[in-house]
Amino acid sequence: MEGSEFTELVPTLPEELGLECLSRVPYTAHRVGSRVCRRWRELLQSKDFYHHRRKSGHTHKVACLVQALPSATGRKRSESPSYGITVFDPVSETWERVDPVPKYPDGLPLFSQLASCEGKLVLMGGWDPASYNPVTDVFVYDFTTRRWIRGNDMPSKRSFFAIGAFSGRVYIAGGHDENKNALESAWVYDLRKDEWAELTRMSQERDECEGVVIGNEFWVVSGYGTESQGRFEGSADVFDFGSGNWTRMDMVWEPGRCPRSSVGDVVRKDGKLVSWAESDSAVRVRTCGVMLGTKLTLVTGSEYQGAPQGFYIVDGQNGKLVRISVPDEFSGFVQSGCCVEI
Repeated sequence: MEGSEFTELVPTLPEELGLECLSRVPYTAHRVGSRVCRRWRELLQSKDFYHHRRKSGHTHKVACLVQALPSATGRKRSESPSYGITVFDPVSETWERVDPVPKYPDGLPLFSQLASCEGKLVLMGGWDPASYNPVTDVFVYDFTTRRWIRGNDMPSKRSFFAIGAFSGRVYIAGGHDENKNALESAWVYDLRKDEWAELTRMSQERDECEGVVIGNEFWVVSGYGTESQGRFEGSADVFDFGSGNWTRMDMVWEPGRCPRSSVGDVVRKDGKLVSWAESDSAVRVRTCGVMLGTKLTLVTGSEYQGAPQGFYIVDGQNGKLVRISVPDEFSGFVQSGCCVEI
């Protein structure tokens, strides 16, 4: 690994073999492994080690979900539910809850957004669960240390924006400001530098849009302008990571359909993006889809408003939904999610 030297990782073994042994240690054991010695801690927490594991095929993808928590004792039915972050590992078929963000021990900011960068989870924005005021908080979760760290705040308050990640950076666009004005602005957050930079503006305002990364592009799908509240567009603005330019794409989404959490990163033969809400009647309401590579997708949703939440795996080979069993404490409504390669 360029730029780093790790020697005597495992006594009596050459450095290369010691590195290969530790590369095969599952991420769930990294926190314990980092306590063995200083050299192991430096290695396991190194971005070079992450890229080595990824290149050698020893990482795997999990779904991280913003999910309603089980109702707390004494909570009134009229109160908004509290949300936490759930991790579903399709390899081991296990479910677990990420520790709360220290600033919000009783639940995440409402409508906060998730993205993944270099094996870490990035949480941005949302509404303060106590005051319902929009926040600019940025938090980064490290799966090795199992800790949250505070990032540089978002440049301004915005809600219901599109989000996507590519090559160590998180991109946000659209949404609305604290005065309910739809936005056409976009920014990028560099995780390594902990810095924000403004991008050129999109072709139009896009409130309640959805972000999805397809290849080397960030698609900001649908949304609506300030003067057209709730009338969702069929177009998208597409940002090319190489050139740094936006391109407008028309007729890629069904006009009038909300895109939130239901856009797949696949373009159909008719030129439109895949909508997980259209994939099966069982998930037509309150849909959320998280792509776990090219072969698997976790899809959640209900058949109708008020119906129980269903959890399904979609096999990329045949496109059919296969229902999976979920422990009761992880069966709550899924608001949004992302894939993390750990």
